Amino acid sequence: MQDGIISIQSHVAFGHVGNSAAVFPLQRLGHEVWPVNTVLFSNHTGYGVWRGQVLPVENVREVLGGIEERGGFDRAKAVLSGYLGSADLGQAVLETVALVRARRPDALYVCDPVMGDLGRGFFVAEGIPGFFKHEAVPRADIVTPNQFELAYLAAAELDSLADVLAAARGVRKMGPRLVMVTSLELDERQGELGILAETAAGTWVVWTPRLDIELNGTGDAFTALTLAYWLATGGDPVRTLEAAASAMFALVEATALAGERELVLVAAQAQLAAPRRRFAAQRLR
Repeated sequence: MQDGIISIQSHVAFGHVGNSAAVFPLQRLGHEVWPVNTVLFSNHTGYGVWRGQVLPVENVREVLGGIEERGGFDRAKAVLSGYLGSADLGQAVLETVALVRARRPDALYVCDPVMGDLGRGFFVAEGIPGFFKHEAVPRADIVTPNQFELAYLAAAELDSLADVLAAARGVRKMGPRLVMVTSLELDERQGELGILAETAAGTWVVWTPRLDIELNGTGDAFTALTLAYWLATGGDPVRTLEAAASAMFALVEATALAGERELVLVAAQAQLAAPRRRFAAQRLR
């Protein structure tokens, strides 16, 4: 078996959020993935009704322990985490990252600090925002906050692109090599969504048309695409940004054209690897 990615996230049987949104894009782009599910739900909670259960952290630790026994920690090139149901689960993630890095110092930790969104505010358990800000983000190599989450992490108001740039730089100085900010909605760019990549070498932004559709799981899929393209390009932030943004726009556009509520990952899989429309990055500094 080739080296793989440990993805610790929720799972739904119907639709695409959490691991159900992240695993397939990673596999489609050529990566072995070892999903560790933290939630087993029939569907995402956006429907208002769902069945299933949140797995106790002890169960998650057992699965991770089994992967370690099979040599998975020695062969993990990255650990990916998304929505966390509790701070205890967050500690299990960080313990896994530490154990993987002890065996393989070049292994990445990619953290999607899922906490909330514009218009909704925080939607996670008490203690999770503080855990991300003070523990997870400083240990991560790549973080993918949305605009709301970046504002919290940087303790800043984000009213302009200049504000976003300063906030992203501040979060990068907390520890990550790449801060990829998603879902930027700014008055100065009406009708568009921005994705910004901040690194020590520079900062770039891509703007795409804003499509009239609201979906769940886009952040999970985008973080997976970011990781896949970061690995494919050898850590090139510009190529990663352009490829991930273009693939994500293609996926959302295909979903809108199909009139679906769930991401059409399977139907649009070819565009994850080769999107028909490519968006160029603009250098900001």
